[in-house]
Amino acid sequence: RVACNTCMAAWHARRQNMASDTKTPLQRIVDVLKLGEPSQYRDHTYINGESMYFPTGRVYGGQVISQSLIAASKTVPEDRLPHSIHGYFIAPGDIHQDLLFDVENLRDGHSFSARRVNVTQSQGSILTAIASFQTKDQPGVEYFDPMPADVPDPESLPSSVDLMKPYADQSDYAKYYATTSPFDIRYISSPIVLGPDEESHRLDTGKQMLWMRAMGEIEVSQTFHRALLALGCDQVMLEPILRRAGLTLLTPGISFASIDHSMWWYRDIDVTKWHLYVQDTPTAAHGRGLSSAKVYSQEGDLVACMVQEAMIRVPQTD
Repeated sequence: RVACNTCMAAWHARRQNMASDTKTPLQRIVDVLKLGEPSQYRDHTYINGESMYFPTGRVYGGQVISQSLIAASKTVPEDRLPHSIHGYFIAPGDIHQDLLFDVENLRDGHSFSARRVNVTQSQGSILTAIASFQTKDQPGVEYFDPMPADVPDPESLPSSVDLMKPYADQSDYAKYYATTSPFDIRYISSPIVLGPDEESHRLDTGKQMLWMRAMGEIEVSQTFHRALLALGCDQVMLEPILRRAGLTLLTPGISFASIDHSMWWYRDIDVTKWHLYVQDTPTAAHGRGLSSAKVYSQEGDLVACMVQEAMIRVPQTD
């Protein structure tokens, strides 16, 4: 209990310092992902002293899976980059508490390294993930699905920041996207947070395309860029399911949470440049929905793929 109270006091102090600093939202996120030094009590255990704000009031899932990737990367040879991560969200995280990342070495092969990461707080595990790393430029087959044709240029589309500003005083989500999120999102279709997509619901399709980039300039490793992509994509992975179901994040009584998340990186990325998300949802049942995304660079290369399952529950009409 004493340790928990100490963590909460330290968290509030950090929040006050964050409010008074001059760092951009992107710089703050990079600081969150850096983690702390290894624990003095156990090797390969990293303590994160800070969580980013998110409107749910819980630890943001994209943050903790990105931090897990960074924690795992600290234990592999420098010539190996992350190529996949598979995370299972076990319990909500308390945004006021530190996070502990315990990294287990599963295997170091000739070209692949595998790590298991268990993330805990005082109440127990909140996420477990397996991350795999690979040496670059391995020989083999190479191909990818082409980027959709005739996609509008991102600069010609309205920014999520500008779209959300008029609603910042009415919605915590709108305020987050307008002032706190380090990512600029440009929807090719209407933003789902502003209302249900009646056309997608009527046509029984949750297809969605959008551009996204991190706002600002950073000098970080390719591993950090891939971790930031994992963080950013979690903001929009739920949306195809909501579109197809005729719902929004603000549907009265709605309850939602990520269950698991998997992603694969195939080419180097720079999150400060525009990337196109081509999203879809094949099925939903039993209060769960599945969504997928292909991520393209503005030059047309398929750089990453991802799949997420989420719990979505709404009150019954009767």
